[in-house]
Amino acid sequence: MGSISIWHWLIVLLIVVLVFGTKKLKNMGSDLGGAVKGFKDGMRDGSTPDEAVPPAGQVANKPSGSADKTTIDVEARNKS
Repeated sequence: MGSISIWHWLIVLLIVVLVFGTKKLKNMGSDLGGAVKGFKDGMRDGSTPDEAVPPAGQVANKPSGSADKTTIDVEARNKS
């Protein structure tokens, strides 16, 4: 008593399939797999900060002794 046997798991699985249906379970499984893959890719990309590329529209910090001393002027606009 108190332990869950294989028969309990099979009954729970049968109830879940009856409630959600196989198509919805397949979609949820593929969504979960895509989320896990994206998370793993993000963790792998974050592990190499030396090779990080700045996001589009941003300028990476240059050393203070840099010969190029340009300034980027940006105008902020409020959304209406």
